[in-house]
Amino acid sequence: MSQSRFNSVFLTQRLTLLRTLQRMVGNPSTAEDLLQETYLRVTRALGERPIEHLEPFVFQTARNLALDHLRTRRVQARTLVDDVPEQVLHNVAAPAASSEDAAHAEQLLKHLSVSLGQLSERQQRIFILSRLHGASYLEIAEQLSVSASTVQKELKLIMAICMGVADRHQ
Repeated sequence: MSQSRFNSVFLTQRLTLLRTLQRMVGNPSTAEDLLQETYLRVTRALGERPIEHLEPFVFQTARNLALDHLRTRRVQARTLVDDVPEQVLHNVAAPAASSEDAAHAEQLLKHLSVSLGQLSERQQRIFILSRLHGASYLEIAEQLSVSASTVQKELKLIMAICMGVADRHQ
């Protein structure tokens, strides 16, 4: 297989590869990095030997890079926690909130509650499903028989209201 054939295959499959990587790693920026690394690795492999089934090789290379990335991330996360003795973790003091901070937080919650109470019933359901239950736009849209775009627009409006309340009461 020639480099030009690979370039053609890569450009044709780029979006599919990118979506696959994004689903695997859950981060668009990391997926882009892995896609670039896939290109470099396959180019290097083509320089070393002929590759008979190029398209599956490209996808397998991308998949392996994503799995390596996830494995490394898991190890790093475990290492950060495992390297600190449990006794030390339990003895770390949480920052104590002053009574002034607590009063401010209580006031902010009251103002947020009032603002959220003024939302329509559908907007309140969207907010609760999204922020409290972690439902996706599509899941909410299906439950409420609206489009995912409507859910997104409503959430954008709701979050703007919340940010406005927070900004006014800082």
